[in-house]
Amino acid sequence: MTVVAVLTVRAAVDEAADRLARAGISTPCVDAEWLLAGMMRIGRSRLALQLAAPLPADVSIAYAAAVERRARREPLQQILGWEDFRGLRVRVTRDVLIPRPETETLVAWMLELLPRPGARRLRVADVGTGTGCIAWALAAERADCDVIATDVSPAAARVAQDNIRAVAGSARVVLCDVLGALRAASLDAIVANPPYLTDAELVALAPEVATYEPRVALSGGTDGLRVLTRLVDEAPRALRSGGVIALETGGGTHVDALGRRLAAVGFVDVSARADLAGVTRFVAGRRP
Repeated sequence: MTVVAVLTVRAAVDEAADRLARAGISTPCVDAEWLLAGMMRIGRSRLALQLAAPLPADVSIAYAAAVERRARREPLQQILGWEDFRGLRVRVTRDVLIPRPETETLVAWMLELLPRPGARRLRVADVGTGTGCIAWALAAERADCDVIATDVSPAAARVAQDNIRAVAGSARVVLCDVLGALRAASLDAIVANPPYLTDAELVALAPEVATYEPRVALSGGTDGLRVLTRLVDEAPRALRSGGVIALETGGGTHVDALGRRLAAVGFVDVSARADLAGVTRFVAGRRP
């Protein structure tokens, strides 16, 4: 695609949308608008007010490169370098899973499950933190929580640490597999969006995910439960009495299997919740 300085914003967006549509992008107009808004460092709503304005040459060059990256199926969030999550602007790289809207429901549920603020500070573990979006959101919305974010990937841990810098006094990142050194941590809560895709699901992923997002953050083994069951089995030793655990899963049989597993290792008040699309995806329990 060739974008020249004499193009208006509207013409540039239209040309970009056509290029993205031909590349098989399902939302070409939306993506074209977000990309140009990102290049111009403005919001998409403000972009709509500038459609008749000429596009500066330097923005044209950056925009053309961004559109070609998206046409090669690189995720929009990685090109922009961020994704919004519960009002937070979360930094995104190829080393971490892009935050999904459904995970906001997991955070909202954990906020409901946590005890009301009291005299004692609460200790919460966000397992497999990735960008750190869950840890950051919890620490930002509950000032009485000390959040420990864990990840097995050093590169992901660095991204998470950078993201949670805004709440540095109440959140930190620990490099470990699942709970690792936190197995006897007397936690008040554990929350996790761990890898849960099955081997069959990995084969069928869209190019944006299969090529550009880290496999370690996606692969849950043959049945998708490899990490989830480990976490459930380790959780009773890490949680204090009355502590809660809330997990995101692939839905379907995962929820039933993990509900049974939670009960088998001693959890009570086991329940499930649906995501924004109505898919029952989350499961939680409480240690007696």
